[in-house]
Amino acid sequence: MMGRRFEVDEESLPYLPGMMLAVIEALKDLGGSATIQELDERVVELEGVTEIEQSYQMKGSDNRPRVNYYLAWARTYLRRGGAIENSARGVWALTDQGQGIRSVKETQAIYDQVGLEEREKARLKRLAQKNAAPPIEELEDQGPGEEEDWKGKLLTVLGAMHPSAFERLSQRLLREAGFTKVEVRGKSNDGGIDGLGVLRVNLVSFQVYFQCKRWIGSVGSKEIRDFRGAVQGRADKGLFITTGHFTSQASDEATRDGAIAIDLIDGDRLCDLLKENRLGVSTEMIERVIVDADWFNSV
Repeated sequence: MMGRRFEVDEESLPYLPGMMLAVIEALKDLGGSATIQELDERVVELEGVTEIEQSYQMKGSDNRPRVNYYLAWARTYLRRGGAIENSARGVWALTDQGQGIRSVKETQAIYDQVGLEEREKARLKRLAQKNAAPPIEELEDQGPGEEEDWKGKLLTVLGAMHPSAFERLSQRLLREAGFTKVEVRGKSNDGGIDGLGVLRVNLVSFQVYFQCKRWIGSVGSKEIRDFRGAVQGRADKGLFITTGHFTSQASDEATRDGAIAIDLIDGDRLCDLLKENRLGVSTEMIERVIVDADWFNSV
């Protein structure tokens, strides 16, 4: 039995080369490709990361769990080192180089090389301008380039909403998604149930009870069990909406065999849904003008 490749606590930086190897092994275990959620959950499973470790949050405006934050950095190092690649749809895949990686010595080499390149870039930038950005080693003050900063800002806004306003927002979102007869119960003291709605799929309708919570940190398996207990015998499905994140144990509990399925919407997915439905989130296209000097020379 191989020991843990990295440890997660509330303060220190985890061993990133170990995380990088864990990402490689998780991708191999998943058939060579995975979404971010699939990849993070498999790393957590393979490494035996506990729910307590998954509950440790980043400080400041980025409220992601520390393990997910640093796994994003592990992916960034591996991508810059040519071991993995990601598509526009957010699917990560092993390259031929990544397929051949089997030891932490190899991921350490990538970590050292990428870090050296970034330090050189930072040095050149400092020569070009007085107020240079900090080098890549200062991970606490940065986030991986592929992570979307707008989601962090949106989650901060959502976290500041009054609970009743967040319930109304969830109600509106469900209606936009095709639910009918969506009711918000407010302070019903009904075992954590915040509302219910009906979802029609072709000729079949499902009654769905939902819980929506502004949550800082990770939602664990206990919260899912408690919610299921309130839903049991009263609805066809349950839906748990949160601004936080679900631990891998919570995800397993939500789909446990023989129990009512609980669908999960975490903060990341919630941001995507609000953006897709244009609820408080809009996008704008920026025009880029390119001058073709060769064209003018040919006139």
